[in-house]
Amino acid sequence: MKLHIKATHDGVSRQVETNLAIIVAWERKYKKRAGDLAGGFAVEDLAFMAWSAGYKKEHPDFDKWLEQLEDLEVIDSRESHPTE
Repeated sequence: MKLHIKATHDGVSRQVETNLAIIVAWERKYKKRAGDLAGGFAVEDLAFMAWSAGYKKEHPDFDKWLEQLEDLEVIDSRESHPTE
């Protein structure tokens, strides 16, 4: 599964893309399964994935980064098929 998320952080919008490593990190942190996302996304789930995909290196503290997060939007979500 890949998600394209538009995040507005500290006045700047950026589009990021998740990968399988980010989904696995999310599963481990929140004790959820990727299949759970079919029922909808919690804002914290999206925020964690956006942070992991595009902000983690420059903002290593998720909670501090979250304080400056202004908006999140899923641009696209689709199943990834690595064998195709």
